[in-house]
Amino acid sequence: MAKIIPFKAVRPTPDKVALVTCRNYDDYSSAELAAWLSFNPYSFLHVIHPAYMYSQKITLDKRFKGVAHKYQDFKDDGVFMTEDQPVYFLYEIQTKTEIFTGIVAGTSIEDYKNNRIKKHEDTLQYRVEYFKDYLHQTGFNTEPVLITYPDNIQINEWIAKKKKDQPVYNYSTTNKEKHQLWKVESAEEIHWLTQQFEDIPELYIADGHHRSASAELLYDEDKHLGNENLNYFMSFLIAESNVKIYEYNRIIRDLNGFSREDFLEKLSEHFIIKDKEQELWKPQSKFEFGMYLDGHFYALFYKQQGMSESMLGNLDAQILYDTVLLPLLGIEDLRNDERIEYIPGKQSVATIKELVDEGEFEVGFMLYASDINEIKALADNNLIMPPKSTYIEPKFRSGLMVYEL
Repeated sequence: MAKIIPFKAVRPTPDKVALVTCRNYDDYSSAELAAWLSFNPYSFLHVIHPAYMYSQKITLDKRFKGVAHKYQDFKDDGVFMTEDQPVYFLYEIQTKTEIFTGIVAGTSIEDYKNNRIKKHEDTLQYRVEYFKDYLHQTGFNTEPVLITYPDNIQINEWIAKKKKDQPVYNYSTTNKEKHQLWKVESAEEIHWLTQQFEDIPELYIADGHHRSASAELLYDEDKHLGNENLNYFMSFLIAESNVKIYEYNRIIRDLNGFSREDFLEKLSEHFIIKDKEQELWKPQSKFEFGMYLDGHFYALFYKQQGMSESMLGNLDAQILYDTVLLPLLGIEDLRNDERIEYIPGKQSVATIKELVDEGEFEVGFMLYASDINEIKALADNNLIMPPKSTYIEPKFRSGLMVYEL
């Protein structure tokens, strides 16, 4: 059974929500960041990165304390409001092509520890420690973990009915998304929704493995303080059919000393290669790979489809690593090797062509996206996908909801 709880959320006042919420900090270029900070005094970017111009010159301790102080300033200035009682929320994001609807709630650290909340990605300990220190110093989190649950007819019907109510937020953002938020506050609805999730045996993390690991570490270090909020972490719970899974494509700076001809010959040991010339080709199914090299697109068809006895060995990202990236290109550390970078699959393959044509990169590889069943199967077997295997939407707006610790 999965345990979820309502919580006393802190959130922007309705008249300011469109000004406060922002994309993930790392999504902004330096120019965008400077513009938003200069012209929008309500942007949550001011909280996330106070003293932006001088942030590289101050210690992490001072930076985290600055975040905490700026957040308190926003509360003191009436930018944020606090719920009178613990509640759930229903949140919907409409993009140009997709509609995502999910539930904002607290999820259990105990469930995470006992693997009732399952994982499919590895974490880097330094990042887990970093975010744990951030949570400890600032006392809040505004980035929920994206968690999927099996499609449920009763919950779907409840969501459809709830969306007929008046939302507490209904606004659009400059990236042409529409956002709506409904509060779930009646004792009857809260009890019913809690019970629905108690009937779900397992949940799966789609995005936010470092955040959940940091919440666990903070709990382990500070549980003696008796803070009940540490027993849970904020999550955005969404039906597994409602997530959008993209691949992460790879671009490499050099061929590790191979000529074009020698590299193609080496690839032919594992792949059937078809020259697609100038066609913007991308994989159409599992065990297919795209490649852009020296002005040509290539289709690569893996010769040993499904022959691995290992579930991980049949994962496209692992196949590319085992047959190309490691043995031919000498890339062992997918997270830290500076010769490799990653492009989310929602971006056009023309982006890869452009980056390679500009000369900074020598070759690009396009993968076919994993599906939710493949991700769940790996998680069920305690297997970890290679880094940057999936880019998953929706992405939660920073500053929309705050879980205080």
